[in-house]
Amino acid sequence: MYSDPIADYLTRIRNAIKAGHRIVEIPASNLKKEITKILFDKGYILSYKFDDSGPQGKIIIALKYHPINKTPAIKGIKRISKPGHRKYVDKDNLPRVLNGLGIAILSTSKGVMTDKEARALGIGGEVICYVY
Repeated sequence: MYSDPIADYLTRIRNAIKAGHRIVEIPASNLKKEITKILFDKGYILSYKFDDSGPQGKIIIALKYHPINKTPAIKGIKRISKPGHRKYVDKDNLPRVLNGLGIAILSTSKGVMTDKEARALGIGGEVICYVY
């Protein structure tokens, strides 16, 4: 049993990219599904499918690579808020990843969203991870 399922989710994606895999399967949860939707909407992954067979279900993610030089769309993915050390920000201190080139995924009172969406709504929350 692992104590941080979000870190496990991010590590599975990171390891699959380093190994050059096209597809990665991850145990599902509602928060992981929301993060996957954001990664798809922002163009970091090619596609995803939620498979609800079994007691927990799983998320099947097709990773995105550049067609010519085979570089991955996700250069880095980093967990920020950990179970032992939560990282909360208010609306005035929302992070900017690589000066706006990357995204920060936040869990807010209005749901899971990117730093840009939270800035537009004027709300803060818990910083889950950085993706660039």
